[in-house]
Amino acid sequence: MATFELYRRSTIGMCLTETLDEMVSNGTLSPELAIQVLVQFDKSMTEALETQVKSKVTIKGHLHTYRFCDNVWTFILQGATFKNEDSPEEVGRVKIVACDSKLLTQ
Repeated sequence: MATFELYRRSTIGMCLTETLDEMVSNGTLSPELAIQVLVQFDKSMTEALETQVKSKVTIKGHLHTYRFCDNVWTFILQGATFKNEDSPEEVGRVKIVACDSKLLTQ
C-alpha cells in the first residue's frame, strides 16, 4: 500500500521525527530502522483516518490562495470557521492539503 508523507509535518509526526533523529544520533537506533518506523507511521495514519474517523466538518472562510501541483491541492483560508456537530471553532488562518486517495491504491 502506497502512502503520502503528509502526516510527518503534523505535530505528532514532527515529534516522532525529532525523537527518531535523537535516537539515531545517540546510536540507540539504526537509520534503517528509523526509516522503517516513519514508513509504518505513514501507513498507520492513513489507515486510522480511513477507518476510525467518522465525523464530518464544514469549513467556511475567505480563500486567500489555492494551488494544484502533482495531483495535490493546497488551499490557504483566512478567517476560517470549522463547524461540526458540537460547536463552531474560529481559526485565523488555515492551510489545507488534499490528495487524491485513488493514488494510494496504484
